[in-house]
Amino acid sequence: MRKTAPVSTTTPQPSPRTALGRGVSTLIPGPAASSGEQAAAALAALRTATVHVGVLQAAAVLLGELARTGEDETTRETAATTAALIEQAMRTAE
Repeated sequence: MRKTAPVSTTTPQPSPRTALGRGVSTLIPGPAASSGEQAAAALAALRTATVHVGVLQAAAVLLGELARTGEDETTRETAATTAALIEQAMRTAE
């Protein structure tokens, strides 16, 4: 007679890593989201980091351009707000 292992009928629980991954994907919108929505979500997840001032200057210029030429109002507003925050941070750091 052949012996078989008991079969579990419980639903496996996701690992903490899997749960974290799902949380991050809800925080950062997917490719269908506008660039403004993606930028806003990314800003919400930022933490303090040392950045060369040249990178900030370039980002402010690019965001300023996007604020003028963005495809929709949300993108333009988000870009303008972000550019202003970057410029304020550079002034504060001086």
